[in-house]
Amino acid sequence: MRVTIRDVKVICCAPQKINLVTVKVETSEPGLYGVGCATFAHRHLAVVAAVEKYLKPYLIGRDVSDIEDIWQSIKGMSYWRNGPVLNNALSGVDMALWDIKGKMAGMPLYDLLGGKCRTGVPCYTHAEGTTIEDCVQKVGALKERGYRCIRAQVGGYGGKDMPYQPPEGSFEGCYYDPKAYMAKTIQLFERLRETYGWELELCHDVHERLRPSDAVIFAKDMEKFRLFFLEDCLSPEQSGWFKQIRQHCTTPLAMGELFNNPNEWLNLITEREIDYIRIHLSQIGGITPARKLIALCDAFGIRTAWHGPIDLTPIGHAVNIHLDMASPNFGIQEWADTNTLSEDAGAIALHQIFTGIPEMRDGYLYLNGKPGIGVDIDEKAAAEYPCSEEVVTWDWMLPRLPDGTAVRP
Repeated sequence: MRVTIRDVKVICCAPQKINLVTVKVETSEPGLYGVGCATFAHRHLAVVAAVEKYLKPYLIGRDVSDIEDIWQSIKGMSYWRNGPVLNNALSGVDMALWDIKGKMAGMPLYDLLGGKCRTGVPCYTHAEGTTIEDCVQKVGALKERGYRCIRAQVGGYGGKDMPYQPPEGSFEGCYYDPKAYMAKTIQLFERLRETYGWELELCHDVHERLRPSDAVIFAKDMEKFRLFFLEDCLSPEQSGWFKQIRQHCTTPLAMGELFNNPNEWLNLITEREIDYIRIHLSQIGGITPARKLIALCDAFGIRTAWHGPIDLTPIGHAVNIHLDMASPNFGIQEWADTNTLSEDAGAIALHQIFTGIPEMRDGYLYLNGKPGIGVDIDEKAAAEYPCSEEVVTWDWMLPRLPDGTAVRP
């Protein structure tokens, strides 16, 4: 039986005050549809326009089974390719088609990808404190909840300590001092190891806040804490410096959440200059390219650690976990812990809109075993939590050095 695409919808909602974008692909078979994550929280209307004005007219009438051809065709049909808007729009469609394929087969996505390599997925979440002691306490609270790997940050990305004031008339922004940040972070991890010894795995996210030469020094200084990994210590534009970091220390390195072009990760993988790939799946176009990236990483001994932030739909989180389940070179999964905090109003709203959200128990993530991705969306509930149509910019996305120079996160 030939099943074709009948309609393509874009559903936007913001249950946690963060704009989320879901694509719903409806088929010629009554009741059969798929959903996918297309969230680009900071430019969500651009993604909506890309899906509704450009992808939908091409997709109507296409056979839902032709996932690879559809992906390749959409990737090139605008001639200029890659970039977060097109890739997220494509991701929403791609995930929805894989969801449909799983439902038609009566199998969870991970079974379509080769079956389970594990029954639960180890994960980590974030302990972010305003002070060192605050962060140490939050790490302890997460440890009590079953996490065995925790990412620790103090004062936000780059920290808040400023030994001197910026010049008069400086522009607004999130000011930080790289040297003060490095010193404070080292103090934090000294306290964490003093408090918890070596029983916990620890991570840290530089979030591209360092210039290349400082990143080399910092990665070397953090070596003694035996991190699970040091994340995004360089901006994508400076990834060539990973070779120097590798030559100076053994700190495990994770990189990639800003990547959207294969040329950004190819050399890092084939030259074995990172240990973990940190791709944001919707940023690269969904499941279809992720499968190929997993195979490439496996050939070079690189493990996966997909980006799993709060600005991702539960559909996207579930897709991460399906890939984790089926990947022999899986490393660890980032988990936005607010998804599971039942007392949090935003999390309650999230569960009203999305059903089948994965669960965290004792440091492991579990899927529900339903066919396809296993997560669905209630369109009426989503409408109760509309997105903001203002340009969304979080303060940490406007970083500045002490002299007022703007830098990219």
